Amino acid sequence: MKRIAVFASGNGTNAENLIIHFKSSNLVKIELILCNNADAYVLERAKIHGIKSVVFTKSELNLDNSIIDLLDSHNIDFIVLAGFLWLIPSSLITKYPKKIINIHPALLPKYGGKGMYGMHVHESVIEAGEVESGVTIHYVNDKYDEGENIFQARCGINDNDNADSLAKKIHALEHEYFPIIIEQEIIKI
Repeated sequence: MKRIAVFASGNGTNAENLIIHFKSSNLVKIELILCNNADAYVLERAKIHGIKSVVFTKSELNLDNSIIDLLDSHNIDFIVLAGFLWLIPSSLITKYPKKIINIHPALLPKYGGKGMYGMHVHESVIEAGEVESGVTIHYVNDKYDEGENIFQARCGINDNDNADSLAKKIHALEHEYFPIIIEQEIIKI
């Protein structure tokens, strides 16, 4: 059984979707939720499902080995970013090569980079007059949203769509495809 740590910063709908999806899996176990925001609802979701959660600071992520030590103590094989907003340090990328993936709510390389998350992305896509958007699942490197793409799923944008309606379409794609792609990546390790 492969153990996954999910890094999240906010509400945690993708994290909860993964917890539910893998609850009865013989292949994957969501072992740990790591969060950089003590007020994030993802922590309540973890509690509801009996998943251990840890809140950490930027210095714990970047300046010492406390996060790596924590991951080691839980025998973590794979890391999933699900709405996690901080850049992952090179020490973690080196320890988990091609074993850290992220989901982004747009078709990268468009609408990626620092500050491009959540509604900021959807508003930018709508303002640009795009006719489609989607999700990109990619490996994590030392730059925001620039790791090698693994998978993209697309959805059309209608004339009457706005950022809210686009967000609903994107969430549906995230919930449908993220668990499947994680399973495919876990098989590789």
